[in-house]
Amino acid sequence: MKREIIKTLDGSTTIHLEEWNESYHSKHGAIQEAKHVFIMNGLSLFENNPVTIMEIGFGTGLNAFITFLESENKDQKIDYVGVEGYPVNAEEVLAMNYVEELEALEFRNIFEEMHKSEWGKKIEISSRFSLTKRKQFFDEINDLEIFDLIYFDAFGYRVQPELWSTEIFQKMYNSLKPNGVLVTYAARGVVKRSMISVGFTVEKLAGPPGKREMFRAFKKV
Repeated sequence: MKREIIKTLDGSTTIHLEEWNESYHSKHGAIQEAKHVFIMNGLSLFENNPVTIMEIGFGTGLNAFITFLESENKDQKIDYVGVEGYPVNAEEVLAMNYVEELEALEFRNIFEEMHKSEWGKKIEISSRFSLTKRKQFFDEINDLEIFDLIYFDAFGYRVQPELWSTEIFQKMYNSLKPNGVLVTYAARGVVKRSMISVGFTVEKLAGPPGKREMFRAFKKV
């Protein structure tokens, strides 16, 4: 499948898959989307507390890097697990301009270390932020009550509906601690019904630029 590096409307880059007409991030702004969906409507709920996060779709590392920057800015302890079935190659990583666009030049080595680090091994990125990358398909996840927060950033339902199935969301529900939270850019009715069917309480929120709505789901106990 042909892959192309493109620039999104906020100036940040992403990877576009031509055959699917699908991108790793919103064409309206990769960084804007990440901050709106995962930081503002996810991580912010755990401010001033240590938090364990699982990202579904580690991809380009954008969400992990922005979350690391938040840990530095907020002095917050974060244990981050990124799950990815098809890792991005080194050439594509080097083409991403997140360090420049986020004005985080002093942390360029951190962004590179996130991608160079060994899969399946927990590393201490800083005194506040640890990272474990798992090369794993989403249907192989079997964690039980490990995470406070899930960033669900899989490719869209239009191209990979199997990633948004009841079976996958059951695994997400099982992975969360009681009162845990899942956030995603998605806002399809079929996705909401799958979430609710496994026990999530789902709310619809304003979406990032270019997208009207998004979902946030809670594991209520």
